[in-house]
Amino acid sequence: WDGEYEDAQRQAIFEPFERLTGATIEVGATDINQLRGMVEDDEGHARLIERNIRRAGVTNDIVPIASGNAAFDYLLGDDKTGAVSAKRALLILLDLNLPDMSGVDILQTIKTNPHLKRSPVVVLTTTDDEREIQRCYDLGANVYITKPVNYEQFAEATLRRLVAVLAS
Repeated sequence: WDGEYEDAQRQAIFEPFERLTGATIEVGATDINQLRGMVEDDEGHARLIERNIRRAGVTNDIVPIASGNAAFDYLLGDDKTGAVSAKRALLILLDLNLPDMSGVDILQTIKTNPHLKRSPVVVLTTTDDEREIQRCYDLGANVYITKPVNYEQFAEATLRRLVAVLAS
């Protein structure tokens, strides 16, 4: 992120999220203040998504989560209340097609939990059914992207659309 143009891009992409969550997204730095949970059971897709996030200049932690049960453990904690996530600034990348449960169930839990409901959720999945897409938006998904994900799709569709949703 060098130069005036890149600074303007960074402001447009990240500042609304930072204002909403109180977190700082460090781009091109080693200081990590922003956690991301990536709920993705396909290791190849997880690597591709992470590579695209890194190519966009984001160096923050990405917590890989390979199943729905592991997602609930991470997001809700041992007591299953979600209080463990109350002080985390999360951006959740969510696949809908998991081996042990539907990502829609995870999305519904996130958006109805008082500690998680403000966490932005980006659905990244192979499902392109219009009813499923609408269902996810109705449950509170911030962005819905159909895989395969390449750098241009991720940078434009995810980051810019997410910021537009958060800024509104």
